[in-house]
Amino acid sequence: MFEASHLHKRFGDHVVLEDVSMRFAAGRLSGIMGPNGAGKTTCFNLLTGRYAPDRGSVRFEGRDITGLPPRRIARLGISRSFQVMNLFDEYSALDNALIATPEVRSKGFSMFSPLRENSLARETLERVGLAAKAQVKAKDLSYGDRRALEIALALAARPKLLFLDEPTAGLGTEATARIAALIAELKRSLTLVVIEHDMKFLFGLADHIYVMHWGQVIAQGSPAELMANPWVQRSNLGALQ
Repeated sequence: MFEASHLHKRFGDHVVLEDVSMRFAAGRLSGIMGPNGAGKTTCFNLLTGRYAPDRGSVRFEGRDITGLPPRRIARLGISRSFQVMNLFDEYSALDNALIATPEVRSKGFSMFSPLRENSLARETLERVGLAAKAQVKAKDLSYGDRRALEIALALAARPKLLFLDEPTAGLGTEATARIAALIAELKRSLTLVVIEHDMKFLFGLADHIYVMHWGQVIAQGSPAELMANPWVQRSNLGALQ
């Protein structure tokens, strides 16, 4: 469904990504993990169009999307969340979801008022467990609810492929379990790619995982295959066994 081939990216003299290739199969959850500074978020930004690669290519459903701006990539059916949440704090959860719908994004905020009862926005909130908090301002939601709302915004775009950047960042045990249950449910109907620092979380959900370090993919495979990998066994990941 999605393929990145031989991606390179540098900022000034600093090489951030070097010869990174990844493939994400339809109907599966793929993971990207690695230590801080490994290049995970830069890789995500290349895959979703926020940055253009210096070399290499990105293809979605057979189409070359290398260097396309995020707006055009989103219209093809790719949506993403961010490690740092992007919400309209003074708007309700429902209005946040409404703004993310294709109808409003395509016609601008002039369509905002007539679409207040947009069923997609309400269905999206229900999908992430926020239906009862539809009228609560985003700033008044708990941190876990705000994480769920950001996923709702990504879902409201009706994506075929959903990228999630550190969905459990800053969450406690209970909230992390809630997001895990939500992602497991989304996996039944969406293709997902998840960057995650919580290895136990990712190993419990992913079908295939890429391990990054020093701006390169140094290992890949199923959770079981990675647990048997000598590099993984020598790293902190070995503690998961």
